[in-house]
Amino acid sequence: MNPFMENVIISPSILAADFLNLERDIRKVEAAGIKELHLDVMDGHFVNNISIGFCTIAALRKATELNLDVHLMVEDPDKFIDRLHAIGVNSITVHVEVAKHLYKTLEHIKALGMESGVVLNPGSDFRNLTYLADAKVLDRVLVMSVEPGFGGQSYIEMSTKKIADLAAWRDVNNYEFTIQVDGGINLDNIATVVEAGARNIVIGSSVFNKGLIKENIGSLTARIAKL
Repeated sequence: MNPFMENVIISPSILAADFLNLERDIRKVEAAGIKELHLDVMDGHFVNNISIGFCTIAALRKATELNLDVHLMVEDPDKFIDRLHAIGVNSITVHVEVAKHLYKTLEHIKALGMESGVVLNPGSDFRNLTYLADAKVLDRVLVMSVEPGFGGQSYIEMSTKKIADLAAWRDVNNYEFTIQVDGGINLDNIATVVEAGARNIVIGSSVFNKGLIKENIGSLTARIAKL
């Protein structure tokens, strides 16, 4: 097996799915061999948009056994953690830019048995995560390759170097977190972000485009397989 394919996860972003036919789209995602769904929760404050809430996430949990990865784009992430755990989500990432007590927040997520992670906006520096990584409360780092809050944006090219620098920093320090990337990923750049070091690839439009979910995922995985 291609060594890249062994540990690369494609995580479809549910906001790009057909909300009138969510269960149908989830079944197509499952049939394509996907293991995780990415759920963006927006509060209209940290970002301008408002997206899905607890009721939708609970319905998704009832509909599928796939891992549910929640990306909190909210001003006060601590208010969400216990309810998301009660619903049955598997991982939560919070923005380094807004968490008032980031260590405490990540420790709480992990204590509840979920994976914990931080999200970095394009202008945020990963080196501020040193002590969190040392304390082993960091399971994943999500590199935003677009500004958060809006779908359909183009990939910010500087993200490739940021991913590569983050991977090198992780490896030289023997940290074990997974690098996740989200924003503008498509057939033209998925290989680039994987080569740079990302292993969890959040993709919206390029998965759900025209409803050809299985075919789109097949094309994306085939591109990685060529590495």
